[in-house]
Amino acid sequence: MPEIQKVSIALTGEQVTALKAAVETGEYATTSEAIREALREWQWKRDLRAEEMKRLRQSWQEGKASGPAVALDLAETRKEARRRLKKAEGQAA
Repeated sequence: MPEIQKVSIALTGEQVTALKAAVETGEYATTSEAIREALREWQWKRDLRAEEMKRLRQSWQEGKASGPAVALDLAETRKEARRRLKKAEGQAA
């Protein structure tokens, strides 16, 4: 079992009211349980953001390594997009 430590935090009145309401309605057994769940969710989201940043950095590096940018022919790109859309619509029918 992990070591348990007490930590003091300052909350707004609105946060305290919401926390107490969650316990009073039975959503959580204790305020500590509610705070622990909030911290687990925060850690999970933090880890997800870190993974996303890692993926974006990798994509950035791959893009830079792929060579210099080239001019885009917008008219040709639109034609290609329309051709693909028409093809996809034909396959869906």
